[in-house]
Amino acid sequence: MPYVASDHRKKFDPEALRQRIPGWGVDSDPADRPSFPKERTEPEDLGAHWDLPELQQPREGRERSVEHEMLTPVFGTAQPLHGVSGMIRRFAYDRYSEGRTAHWLLLVVGDRADAIGAHLKSLATLHPDNPVTETGVLAEAGSHPISSRYGVGRADWKHTWLDPIIVAGPWVLAGVMAVRTIVKIARR
Repeated sequence: MPYVASDHRKKFDPEALRQRIPGWGVDSDPADRPSFPKERTEPEDLGAHWDLPELQQPREGRERSVEHEMLTPVFGTAQPLHGVSGMIRRFAYDRYSEGRTAHWLLLVVGDRADAIGAHLKSLATLHPDNPVTETGVLAEAGSHPISSRYGVGRADWKHTWLDPIIVAGPWVLAGVMAVRTIVKIARR
């Protein structure tokens, strides 16, 4: 059953649970719990002698998970969210708890959208990405590719056949789509 924020405060009858579940509630009395002294939540009892630091500004537009009441006092600002990937990530933070798979899948989709955007930007420059040299395909071919893969206990040899598909596949697909688009435009 998936976690829903409102489900964690259900009221149960303790006596009914004790009768139904053997051993239920044996640690409900603090005197019976060996970890009870460690569970104190009063700051003066724990030895924490500090106040909340001054809050960093600006705080608007920062992503904050729905289960957290506020942002941490200090947070990173080096990579602000931008474009389509930023919209996807903001949606993940605004809509889903960090405990939900949808939250993390949307963050992965946002990351992939950012990578696609970076590739498209590089195509518009004088120095586009070079998938052959950036993936290290040529380096491995020149540095004993067979002896470095087999007989040395590498874990990645089982999926070696997938590597060209994963690395070159998107580029080949983009090229095919570009050629089809150009052909359609030329026929008109």
